[in-house]
Amino acid sequence: EVYIVGGFIRDLILNKDVEDVDFLVVGDVLKYAQSFAAFFGINDVVVFKTFGTAHFTHNGLNYEFVAARKESYKKSSRKPLVSEGSFSDDISRRDFTINTIAVSVLKDNFGEVIDHFNGIDDIEKKIIRTPLDPNITFDDDPLRILRAFRFASQLNFSVDEVILKSAEELRERLDIVSQERKTD
Repeated sequence: EVYIVGGFIRDLILNKDVEDVDFLVVGDVLKYAQSFAAFFGINDVVVFKTFGTAHFTHNGLNYEFVAARKESYKKSSRKPLVSEGSFSDDISRRDFTINTIAVSVLKDNFGEVIDHFNGIDDIEKKIIRTPLDPNITFDDDPLRILRAFRFASQLNFSVDEVILKSAEELRERLDIVSQERKTD
């Protein structure tokens, strides 16, 4: 199973320029990424086996490939422990509903939009929400607190009240985020 997911779909809906194409692969992501790159005559695919990801650039576009995965976190780190997962596992772990939209590139249902968390509605309503409880989302990776406000600012969206409350409650978790990431 292969899907285009996340920011690429969000930005297409918003009629924004796209630079990154993110693929979600349920299966052998590295084999798929290398095969996809070979189609363009590219042999230089950057692979991160620990996280099940691969990347290459072609004609000004960044192609990112990620294996469907589950993530778990230690309280002291925002770096996930990654294990194999399903499409649903992967979509559920994403930061915001606007980034959970997927489009199938499978032959049988090519172009089918999958929107389990109503990300398209949230784009239309111009609101930032999390697919799961924001306390869990932000406790797992507190950088997502800052990302919520960055997306709101960049896209001229509002932030859901539940996120505001959770961000305030978990603001001290930002201590585990490196200063470099905060500055970025």
